[in-house]
Amino acid sequence: MDRTEKRAFVEFLADVFGSTSMVVVTQNKGLTVADVTELRRRIRAAGATYKVAKNRLASRALDGTQFDGIAPLLKGPTALAWSEDPASVAKVIVEFAKTNDKLVVLGGALGSQTLGVDGIKALAELPSLDELRAKLVGMINTPATRIAGVVQAPAGQLARVFGAYAKAGEAEAA
Repeated sequence: MDRTEKRAFVEFLADVFGSTSMVVVTQNKGLTVADVTELRRRIRAAGATYKVAKNRLASRALDGTQFDGIAPLLKGPTALAWSEDPASVAKVIVEFAKTNDKLVVLGGALGSQTLGVDGIKALAELPSLDELRAKLVGMINTPATRIAGVVQAPAGQLARVFGAYAKAGEAEAA
């Protein structure tokens, strides 16, 4: 990389660190091209990004951002993963690390809060943002259907009573 490419990369990472909510730092020593391709595919499907970064350039990009607490993790062959949905990126990284021992989770940050390996694993166990939204809509929808059922029940009972009287009246007339 020449100086202009390095400067552009630092600016790119600084923009990422300024706009994202979650960064996970991994060590990717010994991953094959096929492994990295599979990991990137999974991360992209989760709406996240995975990038191998030179530690010095990533450290420069971290200066002055909310993620500057992860700078000590940048040693050796590291890669960064980030996303707006914290649970999704953590979930994909932790699941992939379970099946491939060459990917090691070093830690990360959620906003200004620095997380260790256990914090990333705990975050991976949480439901994703889409799952939480679906649960919330379900919780809001359930009382509405119950209210509709309760409101309609008396009307239905009245209709059945009137129907019974009508049948009784028809039976007497016949």
